[in-house]
Amino acid sequence: MSHSPLLNLPGPSQELLDDIEGAIVAARDFVTDFDPELVVTFSPDHYNGFFYRAMPPFCIGTAATGVGDYGTYKGPLNVPADLATDCARAVLDADVDVALSAAMDVDHGTVQPLEKLFGNASVRPVIPVFVNSVAAPLGPIRRVRALGAAVGAHLGTLGKRILVIGSGGLSHDPPVPTLATAPAAALERIVHGAPMSDDQRQARQSAVMAAAREFAAGQGKLAPLNPDWDNAFLDLVDSGRLAEVDRWDNSWVAQQAGNSAHEVRTWVAAFAALAAQGDYRTGNRFYRAAPELIAGFAIRTAVIA
Repeated sequence: MSHSPLLNLPGPSQELLDDIEGAIVAARDFVTDFDPELVVTFSPDHYNGFFYRAMPPFCIGTAATGVGDYGTYKGPLNVPADLATDCARAVLDADVDVALSAAMDVDHGTVQPLEKLFGNASVRPVIPVFVNSVAAPLGPIRRVRALGAAVGAHLGTLGKRILVIGSGGLSHDPPVPTLATAPAAALERIVHGAPMSDDQRQARQSAVMAAAREFAAGQGKLAPLNPDWDNAFLDLVDSGRLAEVDRWDNSWVAQQAGNSAHEVRTWVAAFAALAAQGDYRTGNRFYRAAPELIAGFAIRTAVIA
């Protein structure tokens, strides 16, 4: 499912929020019926837990804490350290390099789906898997598929009901600082992880809200949404053609769908994990191009066929 900080902020129309909430309710019912014993999340980070002082392409957390950005849960997640460590070991044994964190900070990209699906981000055991989708340079997307396949192969040995979540927007290009263009204060943050004060977080929220208003009005410099690209990606997922992403070039993804469209990596990893257990079928097929969220917003559920 997609995530957006703007779901928790004033600005989006009630009609849009109601439409998305209806889709989330359907996904929540799916999850409730499945009643998972373990949750595994593939999520990005937006310079709240991972910084350029050491930016891994992938990382598995054996403990994790929500930072509480954009009104999401602030506090520890329920991470089973032994299961997370075993998962990391299995991924490494499968020839996929992954970092390990015993003190992972996670932001709305991880926490918001947990809150939307369970009502409480810490109510179920969860293994958080960070997939760098923001901080260039990015590795080839085929490695993301390999990560998901390795995680999925291991999960299949556990004998548990496991929910896998991929959390990311489709086409979108929000105002995220880059190493090349960030002003001094933002550079200190994205490189060294300088903590944000409450006033700074409020200023950041206000800037995002202003950017969304401008974008929804058809103004500003952000890249436009690309519903055609979004729907082509969703068709690829729905039809199980995940191997096609191996040919994708990172610059092509950004050109077609915006710099933050790389968050589809989380979807690729999640569906690759499921596909490791066999053919699958998708349901709860929701998509909406949502300028008020600066994102193509989508939800899919899936089970082994």
